[in-house]
Amino acid sequence: MATVLITGGTGMIGKRLAEMLAAKGFELIILSRKKTNIALTQVSYAKWDISSGEIDRHAIEKADYIIHLAGAGVADKRWSDKRKKEIVKSRTASSALLVNALKTIPNKVKALISISAIGWYGPDTAQSLKHGFTEEAPADTAFLGETCRLWEESIAPVEQLGIRLVKLRTGIVLSNTGGALAEFQKPLKAAVAAVLGNGQQIISWIHIDDLCAMFLYALEKDTMTGVYNAVAPFPVTNKKLTLALAEQLRGSSFITMAIPAFILKIILGEMSIEVLKSANVNCSKVQKEQFNFQYPSIGDALKALLVS
Repeated sequence: MATVLITGGTGMIGKRLAEMLAAKGFELIILSRKKTNIALTQVSYAKWDISSGEIDRHAIEKADYIIHLAGAGVADKRWSDKRKKEIVKSRTASSALLVNALKTIPNKVKALISISAIGWYGPDTAQSLKHGFTEEAPADTAFLGETCRLWEESIAPVEQLGIRLVKLRTGIVLSNTGGALAEFQKPLKAAVAAVLGNGQQIISWIHIDDLCAMFLYALEKDTMTGVYNAVAPFPVTNKKLTLALAEQLRGSSFITMAIPAFILKIILGEMSIEVLKSANVNCSKVQKEQFNFQYPSIGDALKALLVS
């Protein structure tokens, strides 16, 4: 069976993706600074170090495909100038290391599937509210838009090496092992459904299993190339998501509370721009590739996540 090399394979998305790839019979090599325990027989580990430019050449030689997930968590810390530089560098430097390795080490890599993000897009316009942002829209000039532009540009040179490149602009990933859903659930422990700002901002989201299935689909389908929006077909407002989550977890035993925008700005700083931003993102391009979502609606997604 083919061998898949994964960067960022020890994170929330990487762990679930490794499980799904292993279930399909793929051999996996996870690039990591240190070994992490993932209980899968098909997984081996190889060392890389982005800061020193070190990468295991045998991992590159053995790989048939590469899935590139590496990057510092955007929401893990407040956005100081130092943190913003770390967010950008973790993405561009890791991509540059991969590109250089593929240029200099003999390999048989057929395709590279790279994660990106819908932070590429700016706030909704009249056009996007009606039809959704499509992949042709220009990058926003704010921090996340610029980060995504640099990120995608940094991995683009692999195409010049004859390697098929797919970039998945990922929405808010819903998982029961961390990420955004865990943050949304925290106020509900106190029976509070916390609506952010006016709650009308549109959230383009995706169930983690659909995202991982899309990576696998892009890996196996030779016709897929370029950029695809990795979001569910039915985005929801912040208020609708918050209330759907509250109803799943607490029935009717909760109160709804709006958190004013100015409070979020005090707590989150510049990151509040993204929390309050409405971005209606269109997934029709990947659907035209005949990818089918298992969890197209927020109700189905939350029900599956909260009972599993």
